[in-house]
Amino acid sequence: SIFQDCVAVRLKPGELLRESLMQLVKEQGLSSAFVISCVGSLTQARLRYATSSDGSGTNPSEVLQRHMEIVSLVGTISQGGQSCHLHICLSDEHGRAIGGHLLGDDIVYTTAEVVLGCHAGLVFTREPDPATAFDELVVTAAPALKPK
Repeated sequence: SIFQDCVAVRLKPGELLRESLMQLVKEQGLSSAFVISCVGSLTQARLRYATSSDGSGTNPSEVLQRHMEIVSLVGTISQGGQSCHLHICLSDEHGRAIGGHLLGDDIVYTTAEVVLGCHAGLVFTREPDPATAFDELVVTAAPALKPK
């Protein structure tokens, strides 16, 4: 059977969420990973919003600087931690939510408890897609597990 596993980490105040997850995948020697769970808080995050309608890939981004609860984090980390595609939903002190593509500059406030899943039979890469103007996910079978 195909081996499946997970890796868990607790990030501390001042650590960078996105960059730390990419580094964790590198350190663990994983080719690919996906976010299973994330709870915690941030004091800063840079988000990109899906508002471009012309396929130019020039969606606006915004840096949020306040105490925010991580309501959700989803996405993939590919190419051995060299690339990732993460979406985050954050809430402010009034419970108002905002979300988007997590670009980085994301500073942990109190904690970020993250569980990443990995699957030995899958390899995630990203390739340019002319229809979207973005590098999009490509999923393939791991070389050792491809049918003969």
